[in-house]
Amino acid sequence: MTHPAHTPASQHQRLPPDAATGRALRARTEPMTVRPLRDRRYVVETDGGTYVVDVERRTCTCPDHAIRGVRCKHLRRVAIEITEGCVPAPHERPAVCAVCGRETFVPLDAAGPQLCDRHAFIPGDVVTDRETGSTLVVVATTGRRADAVETREGRLVADYETNRRYGRHEPVVDAVYLDDRPPRRRYRFPASRLRPIPGAPRLPMADLPGEDSAGTGTDTALARSESVA
Repeated sequence: MTHPAHTPASQHQRLPPDAATGRALRARTEPMTVRPLRDRRYVVETDGGTYVVDVERRTCTCPDHAIRGVRCKHLRRVAIEITEGCVPAPHERPAVCAVCGRETFVPLDAAGPQLCDRHAFIPGDVVTDRETGSTLVVVATTGRRADAVETREGRLVADYETNRRYGRHEPVVDAVYLDDRPPRRRYRFPASRLRPIPGAPRLPMADLPGEDSAGTGTDTALARSESVA
């Protein structure tokens, strides 16, 4: 996601009809560098000067906007780069995926280990346990590390033998076994131990009322046995 300095936003793609003239065209084709600031604004560096853009207030410090009051090319360029995922939106910040190490954007107030779109889970996602081949449904992502979350028996998720191949720093994911009969029990896993099933429909959470207490996230038979205590 690193954005090279002074490059056009779209070098190799065909421009949409509404971006073929005027400020819209310049926003897409002129060399600019966009950098997010900590106060949710953006610095836009161009050959003609450096300006500060506030996309939430729709303002820019350039003369075109300040004098004419128009939506200048700098405002447009920041909007383009946010849409194309080159820079975070005002309510986001950069982070690193705990599974693959790729840069991703997360909410400003997000705490703990983070996951990119490729490795993130949404409640209702159907997944496979890489260790056992069992099918589960994701209930929640805790946002806490596997070496900081305990199971019902007081052991850290990361310390179970079947979890030692996965990152201790990864966020813990709560899931229920699809073949369990209600009331289903939750089990805890390091994020990368669960593999999404391509094309599987997301299940309504109302159909998966798993108990609040989490199990161990070890192999199927042992985990279900130990979590009952």
